[in-house]
Amino acid sequence: MFNDVKEAWRKTATPGGIAKAALIGAAYAMLTIFFAPISYGPVQVRVSEALTLLPWIWVEAIPGLFVGCIIANFAGGFGIIDVVFGSLATLLAAILTRKMPSKVTAAVPPVVVNAVIVGAYLSFLTDFSWQAAMLYVGIGEVVACFCLGVPLLILLEKKFPRA
Repeated sequence: MFNDVKEAWRKTATPGGIAKAALIGAAYAMLTIFFAPISYGPVQVRVSEALTLLPWIWVEAIPGLFVGCIIANFAGGFGIIDVVFGSLATLLAAILTRKMPSKVTAAVPPVVVNAVIVGAYLSFLTDFSWQAAMLYVGIGEVVACFCLGVPLLILLEKKFPRA
């Protein structure tokens, strides 16, 4: 796991890597904030979560998604708990996504990690039970990652083979 993190920071430490990470982070934050009504809360479909599959192609997406999620979660209404734990969940999911063997399995880590971690703290911050929050976040992640993210990977991989 730590080799992927070191690889991500090494590749991102180039001008092209910084630009790629910045664009991915900006896209994540912009999509989350633009679609704010469906991006925050226990019942959510973050369209931007489709981008959490990008580490499967580009390792530079790992820090980009992490920073983009920090920015997006500052704009949400759940405060520092969401900023810290939501962003760490995105970082963990991005690292695990990089390790997946196929485009379809690349969608599994964001779904599972966010359902469990985000579901847990949203149940603490809202009136939803942990199971309900986990289920709703998980369903939103399935929509974003499998219905939007996997087709996005299929399109991108044609032009940008996995590095």
